[in-house]
Amino acid sequence: MGAMLKSRALWIALAVLVLLPALYFWAALNWSYSSGERAGWVQKLSHKGFVCKTWEGELALVSTPGAPVEKFAFTLHDDAVAADINRLMGRRVALHYEQKMGLPTSCFGETRYFVTAVKATDEVQLAPGVVVPQSTPPAPAAASATAR
Repeated sequence: MGAMLKSRALWIALAVLVLLPALYFWAALNWSYSSGERAGWVQKLSHKGFVCKTWEGELALVSTPGAPVEKFAFTLHDDAVAADINRLMGRRVALHYEQKMGLPTSCFGETRYFVTAVKATDEVQLAPGVVVPQSTPPAPAAASATAR
């Protein structure tokens, strides 16, 4: 009876040692410390990692002309969002992000800021109330030729 009790205690201890870290990682991945949006121009987006591949990027934030450029480093896991960012490269975009805390390794990403969505923005706000519209790309030549 004593050996059976020791075996049961060993299995319970092993289950606790497996479940506690799993519960911690689940909570760290699903809970956000903060969330928000940052707007600017994506300068870099690359798929990196030896074992755990993540998308790592930089967004250039410019508040006013002549001001130094601030860079926002971000991570993303969703290939569809990465494809959207690549499609919008060179245009001003707004990135929605969630800040995650407590992820122990770089396998989850190099930053704590995980981008979940991207949208193109049509205007540049230089200061409150001062907005400069962003130029729209010209119509393709084939479309203008058929309109004649």
